[in-house]
Amino acid sequence: MHMEVLHVSPELATEWLTRNTSNRPLSKAAVQQLASRIQRGEWQLTHQGIAFDEDGVLIDGQHRLAAIAKAGITVPLTVTHGVPRTAFTVMDTGRKRTGRDALALAGEANATHLAAALRGLHLYLNAPNSSWSGGSSVTSNDQLLTRLDEHPGIRDALQHGVALNRACRITVTAATIGWYVTSEARPDIDQSAWKEGIVTGARLEPGDPRLTLRNTMLNLATGTSHRRRDDSREHLLYYLKAWNAWAEGRSIKLLRRSPNETMPQISKQAAAVPTLQDTA
Repeated sequence: MHMEVLHVSPELATEWLTRNTSNRPLSKAAVQQLASRIQRGEWQLTHQGIAFDEDGVLIDGQHRLAAIAKAGITVPLTVTHGVPRTAFTVMDTGRKRTGRDALALAGEANATHLAAALRGLHLYLNAPNSSWSGGSSVTSNDQLLTRLDEHPGIRDALQHGVALNRACRITVTAATIGWYVTSEARPDIDQSAWKEGIVTGARLEPGDPRLTLRNTMLNLATGTSHRRRDDSREHLLYYLKAWNAWAEGRSIKLLRRSPNETMPQISKQAAAVPTLQDTA
């Protein structure tokens, strides 16, 4: 058995795929994810590559080769020849490194929640009105680290998100993104009263957006639909609706999502602390 590093072109990848005679079914979603990473320049040479057995049959790496062919870009790849056919059963049985793993290795605290918030922020910025689940929503570890570099304030926002989650069961992801994007868009507004109102619910009149958001989230948390309880995109939509009403000094007694409703834009109407919170 011997290994070498080769620059594998789309044409060579396509040729080698013809040797894939007894491998697991090809996942189109996995191929697309790898191809997208190649096209974004995220491909890196590692010890993980492709492998041929003693007879030249491809026994590992079909998704990498298919992704190279799909991306249409030549990349360096570790190629191993002469792997015993009996080794096939133990290939790809380890756990893949998650976004949480990548952030923890980078020294980030609360890496699990931070990874989820960064993924949600990435989707909010790139596809706010599409589904945040399924293959199209997969975010690579490199994309998460890039987003963190671009938006370092998400670390502070996460602390507020955790506190809001404890108070009213809104997902940490939705609360963190909501806090971050509204703070960035409206630095003229002190959000301490917004947070205090949601956390305590004290002295708030019916129709106060903070009380409405708090009650909506608590009602969802005790409902029977698991999807609604944990749907960060839906929670963020409610968060932004309520925040816009609060920022504009408007009363709002009901938060709901209409079919095909788009994610609200952050309100620019008020230039100072809203009057509604002053009278609450």
